[in-house]
Amino acid sequence: MIPVITIDGPSGAGKGTIAQMLALELNWNILDSGALYRTLAYFMKENTINLENFEENQNILKERFKVSFDPGIPGEPVKVMFENEDITSIVRTEEMAKLTSTLAAEPVIREFIKPCQRDFMKLPGLIADGRDMGTVIFSDAKYKIYLTASVEERAKRRQTQLKRQGLEVNMRSLLRELEDRDRKDMEREHSPLIPAEDSVLIDTSNLNPKGVVEEIKTYL
Repeated sequence: MIPVITIDGPSGAGKGTIAQMLALELNWNILDSGALYRTLAYFMKENTINLENFEENQNILKERFKVSFDPGIPGEPVKVMFENEDITSIVRTEEMAKLTSTLAAEPVIREFIKPCQRDFMKLPGLIADGRDMGTVIFSDAKYKIYLTASVEERAKRRQTQLKRQGLEVNMRSLLRELEDRDRKDMEREHSPLIPAEDSVLIDTSNLNPKGVVEEIKTYL
């Protein structure tokens, strides 16, 4: 059986950084579920596909929606490759995040993307980062992590990340957006953001990434 480690949690809890570090250390495949949804949102926008005409465009979507991830280097975002193009900087914007948040709540979108997510499960193993990896997509995974952190700490991390990209962001706006995204993720009818019953909860508010990885390694 192909081993899978799921890493779930709210935006800014450190899932992407920790998943990247584990994937590089173990030399496993990586799935950035949020970026997969963002890539779908980007593809739909570029090809004038929306929820109304989604069903009639299923064939073109199945044919062309091929995404791969490269863990890259620590400190840099996991690379998103789509149709032989690096679209990392395109999909990792706040605009794309807002568009994706609305789209990801739709059952038709979640059903379409499920098999795409499961296709990443290949030898020697998979680190799966998302919101419902341990509860829905890989519910039979042996190792499940749920990362959390205070909303203030998560907003600070997001602000630092955006500043690195040369963007100025208002902290109050970031807090509002994170709280709104948390509420949407937790209250949505399909695959709400909740820890799997058999997951290990780690609060990353006062831990650096190395400290989080050490806790996970102890658990493993």
